[in-house]
Amino acid sequence: MTEKPVVNEPSTRAERVEYGKKARSSVSFDALAECSFGSDRDPVALLEGQAATRVPDLVPIRHGRMAASPFAFYRGAALVMADDLSRTPNSGLTTQLCGDAHLINFGLYATPERKLVFDLNDFDETFPGPFEWDVKRLAASLAVAAGNSDFGRKQRKKIVRACAAEYRETMIGLSECAELDVWYAHIDAQAQLDQIRGLLDSTTRKRLEKTIDKSWNRNSMQALSKLTTIIDGHPRIVSTPPLIVPIEELVAGIDARALNRELIERFGSYRDTLAPSVRVLFDRFQFVEAARKVVGVGSVGTRTWIVLLKGSGGDPLFLQVKEAQRSVLEAYVDEPPCANQGERVVAGQRLMQAASDIFLGWQRGVGVDGVERDFYIRQLRDGKGSADIGTMSPKMMKLYGRLCARVLAHAHARGGDRFAIAGYLGSDNDFDSENEFDRAIHAFAETYAEQNGRDHASLLQAISDGRITAQGGV
Repeated sequence: MTEKPVVNEPSTRAERVEYGKKARSSVSFDALAECSFGSDRDPVALLEGQAATRVPDLVPIRHGRMAASPFAFYRGAALVMADDLSRTPNSGLTTQLCGDAHLINFGLYATPERKLVFDLNDFDETFPGPFEWDVKRLAASLAVAAGNSDFGRKQRKKIVRACAAEYRETMIGLSECAELDVWYAHIDAQAQLDQIRGLLDSTTRKRLEKTIDKSWNRNSMQALSKLTTIIDGHPRIVSTPPLIVPIEELVAGIDARALNRELIERFGSYRDTLAPSVRVLFDRFQFVEAARKVVGVGSVGTRTWIVLLKGSGGDPLFLQVKEAQRSVLEAYVDEPPCANQGERVVAGQRLMQAASDIFLGWQRGVGVDGVERDFYIRQLRDGKGSADIGTMSPKMMKLYGRLCARVLAHAHARGGDRFAIAGYLGSDNDFDSENEFDRAIHAFAETYAEQNGRDHASLLQAISDGRITAQGGV
């Protein structure tokens, strides 16, 4: 772990900006571009270490999904990158990090006010750390995704530098805003589409409009039609192993009704983490059934459940209960460990997002295997939608990368010292697209994308050698 620059703690806004400038004198932009890899580096070993705490029969699915492409590998390799970032110089300017800010972890969701916004939407790895670690994670994901789509070097350069510039310019702009304006800032999905409509061809515009419309339809009623069937007049979650398995099928020899009673009791502690007004709403729903559901790439193997509840009028509510393990960042930053990993995820999400799910909460309990684990809980589907990275043109990926960078800057401004970060990034009128920060982030991203390709090849070799097991097609 690199040491933080030694500078005096700031107090006034002007002093905080100077604090950021002093940090830059200690850790230059050129230092941010550094990306070296030791001969003893073993990304597969890091993945094997993570597998030790996951559901054994699901780990091969994770490896199979990561093996699909270099970009798929990157999505699942947050720990690998955290380990690599810890060996590089850092600014020492701490904010709340997403911890896994790659392209797919941004997307659409509905706010409690029923607006569709674009924001960060995955916080499994959230933890305080140097602001540029998230920027590098995002920029490198653009470089990897662009390479996956066979974009040329010049196209990748434009995409990544535009992302870095957008983050820099947005953060500098936010340093001039009032506290409440920063806190309330958000990206309205429909308004954003209206702004860029003239820059898009008709095919891309129609695809975006379809994504927005589809997101509005992703709710508990839609989940009910997709995930359940009617048995004896009641909805039951359909078993499609290994991806979706009702809990009764997973735990042999235990009375299903007794198990369900235990789950209901555990929901009591989750209820206590909700706002009092939301508890009134939550109490109007009754537990129906739970099932294990495999999700994502990096999360495969963690214990993730979907829970069906029923309102007094028969209306459904689907919740996702997801295991929260230690953040991949925790071992690499000088911050105290968290007592409850579910609470860590929820606190980070509430801080970084413009608005969060009203049912977002956490729970700790002992499972049927006798092991105590932490979980966080949220709605399974509530206007959630994501972009199809594989169909993007270079122009669209550039626009999308800029949008993600803007969202990331908003999140960092809410969770950290925007004045110091703005001071580090440059003067208030420094909006040159050839800024040294942009060049440094681009240089890092290109180098890391190349290494990610080699890491992906190492995974494929480990599968071929029988070192690890992979299951494809699920």
